[in-house]
Amino acid sequence: MIEFRVATIDDLNLLLHWDEQPHTVASDPNDDWGWETELLRSPEWREQLIAELDSRPIGFVQIIDPLLEDSHYWGDVAPGLRAIDIWIGEASDLGKGHGTEMMHQAIARCFASPEVAAIIIDPLASNVRARKFYEKLGFSFVENRTFDEDFCAVYQLDRNDWEKKRN
Repeated sequence: MIEFRVATIDDLNLLLHWDEQPHTVASDPNDDWGWETELLRSPEWREQLIAELDSRPIGFVQIIDPLLEDSHYWGDVAPGLRAIDIWIGEASDLGKGHGTEMMHQAIARCFASPEVAAIIIDPLASNVRARKFYEKLGFSFVENRTFDEDFCAVYQLDRNDWEKKRN
């Protein structure tokens, strides 16, 4: 069973290591997460979580409210949204269903708040594997969009679609 815990400054070396892994670089080549600063901040609009399998860290999940997020990465968005970033740290943990379990938990965490109407994500448009993964989870393609230097495919999962898929 995968469990989430809050990421702390004690996770700095682990996250820096994961950031250097070829599969994480390929999925997020132009991001600098600023871990040294961000792990010390706890803004109301963000959760940074470490996913653990039997107490062993295997991945990272960030959930934000894109309306309140201070860099305004998503631009002008409606209230009632959440955005998720997720990755598996080590290549040896890929393809084992961990990402699916992490996403199911992250989605449930988002929709536990009644004001959340939808979740948005932004994999690289060229990342076909990630796009198929999100589509399998019920996300629908919205648009291609450039964020900073990255050409991304924006996807959205509406609460009603998620609830139908669960039942």
